[in-house]
Amino acid sequence: MAETSSRSMRQAFVAAARILREAGIDTPELDARLLLRHATGLTQEDLLARPQFTLAPEVAARFDAAIARRLEREPVSRIVGMREFYGRVFLINRHTLDPRPDTETLIDATLEAIERNGWREEALRLLDLGTGTGCILLTLLAELPKAHGIGTDVSEVALLLASENARRLGLESRASFAAADWLDGIEGEFDLILANPPYVASGEIAGLAREVKDYDPLLALDGGADGLDAYRRIVAKATGMLRPGGHLMVEIGASQADAILGLFPAAGLGVDAHAVRHDLSGRPRVILLAAAGSATEQNVAA
Repeated sequence: MAETSSRSMRQAFVAAARILREAGIDTPELDARLLLRHATGLTQEDLLARPQFTLAPEVAARFDAAIARRLEREPVSRIVGMREFYGRVFLINRHTLDPRPDTETLIDATLEAIERNGWREEALRLLDLGTGTGCILLTLLAELPKAHGIGTDVSEVALLLASENARRLGLESRASFAAADWLDGIEGEFDLILANPPYVASGEIAGLAREVKDYDPLLALDGGADGLDAYRRIVAKATGMLRPGGHLMVEIGASQADAILGLFPAAGLGVDAHAVRHDLSGRPRVILLAAAGSATEQNVAA
């Protein structure tokens, strides 16, 4: 790349996008633009208005370092330390899964279930298992002003980050966080239990994209030999912690719907017409299970 002291923002962007493109990065222009914004601290409007502005040496060095990290397939979100999810910005770190657009399907499915049950004005109690950044719990609390919730995680560092995200979003009064291995040590009844557990089979992790296998925490990816270990642990305790009529909502891998659905009937959770929700690519992405006494279960029984 050119000397750091003599590049305009336009020159730096063009050169970085070319390097990323030649390295096989899927979205070179977008990544270069986001990393230039991060390095300069400017908005996209500022970048467009001042393309000939010369980068200060320290800013150029920051941009070069960010591009070097992207060439190592580190995701842009991890380089900048944040990810937008469901229209809100969440801090992320190396101890948390990088929130993906697919997980927004879990939010949509949950809000639709709440509408079907007429729960929007109720003071719902939510439990988010393996909360990570807190994006699932905090997004739902932001969408449901009367709800309260708990997020659990085995990582104390992740819990600190989730707490900071709650503070930044003004949700700290309705969100609490606890160190727990799934449901172990958690007490009480909940209207909704939610989870995006690890669901990649151990033997398949090596074949994942570098952006995933090298940068997402292994604990957030590895679902055991068949990818279902976490689901077995969750279902073993979730039934006894759902209020009558409550729901368990879980994100799943695209090929796992039948196998995961097979785990739940023996636990007393009902499967209804809304049980499987597909993502925008048409792949099964979310499973909804209903505890005894739910409106959906009663509809099926009728």
